[in-house]
Amino acid sequence: MGILDSIQSLAGQAGALAQGDQAKIAGGFIEALSAHPSGITGVLESLKSNGLGEHVNTWLSGQAQTATPEQVQQGLGPTGLIEQTAQKAGVSPSVVTSALALILPMVVQHFAANGQSTEPGSFSGMAQQVLGKLL
Repeated sequence: MGILDSIQSLAGQAGALAQGDQAKIAGGFIEALSAHPSGITGVLESLKSNGLGEHVNTWLSGQAQTATPEQVQQGLGPTGLIEQTAQKAGVSPSVVTSALALILPMVVQHFAANGQSTEPGSFSGMAQQVLGKLL
């Protein structure tokens, strides 16, 4: 199962958000990540330095352990990605952190397989694919 299928599956499982909002958040996050100057590598470093090192290691090993919205805020808060994603998706930052608690492990697994980040250019095309599959 690819990342798009996984995100689509989770979109159906999380009842707190409308499926359209989840699609917007997933796409908005990937777009924000593609524009982030340090890319996935910087995000991984931020997560690790802000207390989520164990989560990152679990995700990189292929396990899809979810995080709590509070942990997402703690790990990504300094990066500005939560606010950028909220702006792109047209939702509040709290809605973004709730959705990213489910989506973030898959994004890390997909774009940082074996601890190696993929090319940042692949994110923008991925955002369009995510939105196309989920809407």
